[in-house]
Amino acid sequence: MKHNKEKKGLFQPELIRAALWQSVVKLDPRQMFRNPVMFTVEIGTAVMLVVTILSLTAGGNSPVMGHPGYNFVIFLLLLLTVLFANFAEAFAEARGKAQADSLRKTRKDTPAKLLLDGGSVTMTSSSALRKGDRFVCEAGDLIPTDGEIIEGLASIDESAITGESAPVIRESGGDKSSVTGGTKVLSDRIVVEVTAQPGESFLDKMIALVEGASRQKTPNEIALTILLAGFTIVFVIVCVTLKPFADYANTPISIAAYVSLFVCLIPTTIGGLLSAIGIAGMDRALRANVITKSGKAVETAGDLDTLLLDKTGTITIGNRKATNFYPTDGVRRDDLIRYSVLSSLADETPEGKSIVELASPEIVKGLSIEGATLIKFTAETRTSGVNLPDGTRIRKGAQDTIRQLVERAGNVFPDDVAHEIQHISANGGTPLAVAVNEKVVGVIELQDIIKPGIQERFQRLRRMGVKTVMVTGDNPLTAKYIAEKAGVDDFIAEAKPEDKMNYIKTEQAQGKLVAMMGDGTNDAPALAQADVGVAMNSGTQAAKEAGNMVDLDNDPTKLIEVVEIGKQLLMTRGTLTTFSIANDVAKYFAIVPALFITSIPAMQSLNIMGLHSPDSAILSAVIFNALIIPALIPLALKGVEYKPIGASALLRRNLFIYGLGGIVVPFVGIKLIDLVVGLFM
Repeated sequence: MKHNKEKKGLFQPELIRAALWQSVVKLDPRQMFRNPVMFTVEIGTAVMLVVTILSLTAGGNSPVMGHPGYNFVIFLLLLLTVLFANFAEAFAEARGKAQADSLRKTRKDTPAKLLLDGGSVTMTSSSALRKGDRFVCEAGDLIPTDGEIIEGLASIDESAITGESAPVIRESGGDKSSVTGGTKVLSDRIVVEVTAQPGESFLDKMIALVEGASRQKTPNEIALTILLAGFTIVFVIVCVTLKPFADYANTPISIAAYVSLFVCLIPTTIGGLLSAIGIAGMDRALRANVITKSGKAVETAGDLDTLLLDKTGTITIGNRKATNFYPTDGVRRDDLIRYSVLSSLADETPEGKSIVELASPEIVKGLSIEGATLIKFTAETRTSGVNLPDGTRIRKGAQDTIRQLVERAGNVFPDDVAHEIQHISANGGTPLAVAVNEKVVGVIELQDIIKPGIQERFQRLRRMGVKTVMVTGDNPLTAKYIAEKAGVDDFIAEAKPEDKMNYIKTEQAQGKLVAMMGDGTNDAPALAQADVGVAMNSGTQAAKEAGNMVDLDNDPTKLIEVVEIGKQLLMTRGTLTTFSIANDVAKYFAIVPALFITSIPAMQSLNIMGLHSPDSAILSAVIFNALIIPALIPLALKGVEYKPIGASALLRRNLFIYGLGGIVVPFVGIKLIDLVVGLFM
């Protein structure tokens, strides 16, 4: 998306204004109830408001009720704590809504050229289009809604969706047939079949996801919420049982002190930032131009064990191209070329088209298929061909499939062709055999080019603990050559759609989390089976529906970023939880001595910070507890930096920074605040 590419500061004034208002709106107890920790803080705030009013009306300074001014300050600080927590969540949501507003500008009612049954075209509105309708788009037209190209080829500007200005080619047949509403046709003419009902387009779904309307708490987030609720209950019991001890020690403790102790001991820091962390995780994925259908998918990406990815377009530059024709003994080269072209006319794959392109124009022009039966290429048969009117049967396809065809007919597979196939495969090429009437006439060489820098990317994934598996329809020899050259951990050769499924199921049966990347309809079952299914935006509608992520940039190596975002999300949640709980240590040494120091002088030894007075100690702890939430908002939104240095090293590093830091920072912070507070008390 265009706005994703713009470098803007984290805190934009318009977003801050929107978040400030929502912080107040979110004080509604019905909304606060979803966050048990902050809900109890809100209850404590309400209690302090009542206590403040009662202490004012009582007109005294009783040990239990406390001083009205002190009570009011505590009330304000608790209110600020709740507002800061609400602000963190509201600001994360506001960033998403800002992106949604940008998307709405792209989604607009546009005219559409509806194709009628008779072949005529009538103008209508994009909102009137229904699933199954067909429309025509020509150069300069905006594509009115999502669909699949069923006829033609066009250059399309997708910058409104992806932010990339370079046009892309979309064409009927194959896995690059999907178009998105709001994009613009730059050249040629296409006929598109609508694949989405009004209000269910890709842009509509994106807007709902970005706004957070469709966001559900992830399993980890739910588990942590339950844990924090348990902590809260424990500290409720702690504070209640403190009353008999205080009475036994003849120590009057004010309601303000009880409430302050409770609020400071419960994990308010992570409680206030938990929702913001989850929202920010999906937001970071979106800024990487990846649409996630759930936060669970982002989390799962952070724990991936295995990644399946296609060779073509991922490991190699793009589509394989025909580079040469090798006829068998006794067959003229021009005849092999003619047979190869005839058998490729029904092959809509880029490889099939490259065979026609490689042949000389003179040979192509002289061919006639009048009365012939064309046999299309499919992933299942791995062949294409033609049956000519004179009874001649021509087939082209994977060498093992053609070999079976030939041998079933009782014919011999030529040794010179077998030798040439082995030579092509050993050099990283892909051989396609050609047969006429079940007799081999030669072989076609296809070549791939390994993407530059792909080895480094796979090494990075390996350091993350992710095993890479290349999926290809090539024979094992070719597959092994490319796998070794690219640096993948494993490969699946001569892969059929069910092979991908079986591999995923095998890995999952061993307790591993598997990711799959794909763009074709034949990838849809594997995308649905995988724990993380990443579909290309240029791919078919079936693939996009089956996956739980969509890559807008159509970059198969994008999963590296997705994995890092997932790990970042898990790390951020874990480190801030560690920091929040570690904070409590300093608060113990601040508040507990303050409560009992007057009646038990020996408690003075626990006042290791040398705080000014019991009242200033409690006040300083509450102030720090409130201020630490907005201080950590940038970290919650940006995420903890991830480095592929191994899980153990990461754990040690983060425990040192956020565990030890979570203990040290409050000691320093509370002491500094106390020095200021002591000036006014």
